[in-house]
Formats: sequence, C-alpha cells, structure tokens
Amino acid sequence: MKLAHLVDTLGLEVRSARGSLSNEVTGGYASDLLSDVMGNSRQGNLWITLQIHVNIVAVASMKDLAGIILVNGREPEEDTVHKAEAEGIPVMLSRLPAFELVGALYNLGVRATSVENATKPGRS
Repeated sequence: MKLAHLVDTLGLEVRSARGSLSNEVTGGYASDLLSDVMGNSRQGNLWITLQIHVNIVAVASMKDLAGIILVNGREPEEDTVHKAEAEGIPVMLSRLPAFELVGALYNLGVRATSVENATKPGRS
C-alpha cells in the first residue's frame, strides 16, 4: 500500500517530503522509544509516534522507514521538518490518538511485519 493512499484515506496532513508519498508501506510500528524503533522496526514500516524532535528523522532514515505519523495533532519541530525534507522522509500528522490511528491503519490492512513479537510467552 502506498503512503499517498493512507494520506487520502485517513486525512493525514503532510509536513515534509510530499514527493515521497509513493513509498510502499510494508507494515507498521508504534513506539515512542527511539531505541525500540531502532531495534524492532523493519524497512518500509510506517512509524507512529508522538515524538517531534529531529532524532526521529535520523532513526527513520537509518531504518529506511516509509514515513512517520505524528499523533494527537502534534506538530514537528522546525528542524525536524527541514531534516525530513532533506532526507526524503515523509512526516505526517494525525489528529487521532495513537490507539485510534493504529486501529484505523489495521483496518486498512497495515500489519506488523512480523508476528514473532506477538507470539512471545506472556503475550496473547
């Protein structure tokens, strides 16, 4: 699924790299811990977070993520937008809280790239 489809369907506001909305979304990852995203997200994932600082762009670039969606209507810092534009990383904004956005993405067919974590002991 292309980012452009998600932008249109979910009414996301694009803050950077509009030219990269043809990126293919291979799955999704929701976390606010940069180290967690670095260790567990996969290439092509769409990252859902409330973090707005420039370091999110570095992580997304390093992991070759499809894009970043900021939740709760949070606006990225100016430096974040400039860095994301330079790196070609789409940063989008949703007015929804993370829980609702993840549910909407799931209903549109965006899934985790691996069920490995969902089947670890102690998880249902």
